[in-house]
Amino acid sequence: MSEVTSTQDSYDLIVLGGGSGGIAAAKEAQNLGAKVCLLDYVTPSPRGNKWGLGGTCVNVGCIPKKFMHHASILGDSIVDAQYYGWEIPESKNISLNWETLRKAIHDHIKSVNWLIRVDLRDRKIEYINGFGVFVDANTISTVAKGVERKLVGKYILIAIGGRPRYPDIPGAMEYGITSDDIFFLKNPPGKTLVVGASYIALESAGFLNGLGYNATIMMRSVPLRGFDRQMAEIIKTELEDRGVSFLKKCLPTNIEKLDDDKLKVTWKNDSDEVFSDNFDTVLFAIGRMAKTKELELENAGVKVAADGDKIDVVNEQTNVPNIYAVGDVLYKKPELTPVAILAEYGSVGMSEERAIERFGEDSLEIYHGYYKPTEFFIPQRSYRNCYLKIITKREGDQYVLGMHFIGPNAGEVIQGFAAAMRLCLTYKDLVDTIGIHPTIAEEFIRLSITKRSGKDPNPSACCN
Repeated sequence: MSEVTSTQDSYDLIVLGGGSGGIAAAKEAQNLGAKVCLLDYVTPSPRGNKWGLGGTCVNVGCIPKKFMHHASILGDSIVDAQYYGWEIPESKNISLNWETLRKAIHDHIKSVNWLIRVDLRDRKIEYINGFGVFVDANTISTVAKGVERKLVGKYILIAIGGRPRYPDIPGAMEYGITSDDIFFLKNPPGKTLVVGASYIALESAGFLNGLGYNATIMMRSVPLRGFDRQMAEIIKTELEDRGVSFLKKCLPTNIEKLDDDKLKVTWKNDSDEVFSDNFDTVLFAIGRMAKTKELELENAGVKVAADGDKIDVVNEQTNVPNIYAVGDVLYKKPELTPVAILAEYGSVGMSEERAIERFGEDSLEIYHGYYKPTEFFIPQRSYRNCYLKIITKREGDQYVLGMHFIGPNAGEVIQGFAAAMRLCLTYKDLVDTIGIHPTIAEEFIRLSITKRSGKDPNPSACCN
């Protein structure tokens, strides 16, 4: 066995993690003239899956799930097309080729991985495909290609992101998968049990259902905890309307593999009644964790939150002045949670519950309504879950505290309003704006019915 040699290099900034936060910070530092080194290493999932530069979003998060979501929308569009005059033979019997979709997604992801690497090279940011651990507050140790390197940095940024959690039950890690694995499956997922009530759980069940697979969600409590409760319940209803099943107030207790490769899942409800059923795939979406213990933070004196593995910061600065942290490793900071469910949901600002808690119900005015997207008219799709609301202060021009939207292209709709809210948007600003017609985004500037009034929020007609 050859001996591991050692070298030492110095940098202005060392970045641990090659996801969105780490790459953005490395590029900005380089723009300011800093000498930068970025380390990124993906520990394989229990199922052996790993990926390249770009972090969760590019490889196993926002991007592939949006592709899956879009694929499911295309399936709906094929069915709808016949109502618009397109002659599509047996449109009700269309099916998905899982391998074609999987390959197309991974081909795109690999191209993005390469473009990121080329960009780092062109910027003269040193990239090391290795895992870094702290030696002290200024030194990182890593091994790459058989060479141990000591990297000395004036500043160090922790941006390692998070990884999915597994439940502590027999068979979970042996037979279950997570969002780290779903996009790598070589065979169609088939009948799938999704365990969890997070946005990842609902997204996964939503796109699997949209792609034609049987999907069941097992949840211990309420869906989308931390989101606006009314909107969360509408999303749940929409998923149920589309055929997603829910096992409420239940927890899995055991998973075993049968002779036919099916997975027998045993669970109990809140009354301790025991049930079981067989599935092709079991996907856990019960939360994520920051694997900070592997960084050996104690060597640098960096403290983590007492009740977990995340890092407490002030303006992204840890308790060690030259060490910073960004992204999913942060303690009690907002997480980026784009929700690409079949019933798309976009929001900016406060939930109704948070606004009431902070200002009191009597100090608020909540404008709301159902609407019917233009594309729903001819195929006569149900609009009962297409809903939006604006939460405002009651006095004066009615400063907008939160905006919530469920319906097609929710992310596209809410983005512009997010910018407006940063500039202190008021309800008066909205109603004084001329809408672009016909669009669904204009529904926000047409809202006039308040919850306080008790009037029917259902639409009377298009163009009214």
